Formats: sequence, structure tokens, C-alpha cells
Amino acid sequence: MPAAKYSEEFKAQVVREVIEKDRTIASVAASYDLVAQTVGNWVAKYRKDHATDQDRKKASESAEIAKLRAENRELRQENEFLKKAAAFVCPERKGAVGVVL
Repeated sequence: MPAAKYSEEFKAQVVREVIEKDRTIASVAASYDLVAQTVGNWVAKYRKDHATDQDRKKASESAEIAKLRAENRELRQENEFLKKAAAFVCPERKGAVGVVL
């Protein structure tokens, strides 16, 4: 069964229902007898096409924060490993963490 074709005007009308009237995607899809995933795709495309520079900057900053958190976590793990290795190699070091094997 071929996919249904909808006009751009119809898609815009459905998207406006979600964006401007703060209705859920599911409720709009049900009222137009559409699949919620289809309406969700239209809304996502609209939001992507109409994103402001501030929205793009916010998304970019969020991605950078996630990357930095992952890097921070990795560096902390490496630091803990090095502390344990130093304590194992040089146990008389003051303040060294003891390691039991």
C-alpha cells in the first residue's frame, strides 16, 4: 500500500495545531485520523527548519557539556588508576592509598 501524500498546506495546518495551540501530537493525530509518528515527524521538521540561532546555540552548548562531562569522568578514572599504581609501586609514599592484591 503506497504512503499517503499530504499537501504542504495540510501539514502546516496540523503542525500549527501542535505548536500554536499547545495540543499534544497524539491528540492532533487522532483528530485528523493520522498516525502520531507522522505528525511527530512533521513537527520535528518544522522545529528544525524554524530553529532560532539561540536554539542552535543552546543545542551546541548542551552537546559540548555532555562531551566535557564524559571527558571529565574518563580523566577522573585515569587519575584514580594512577594513584593506585603509584601506591603499589611506592608504598612508603606519604598519603598513598594502599592496594591489596
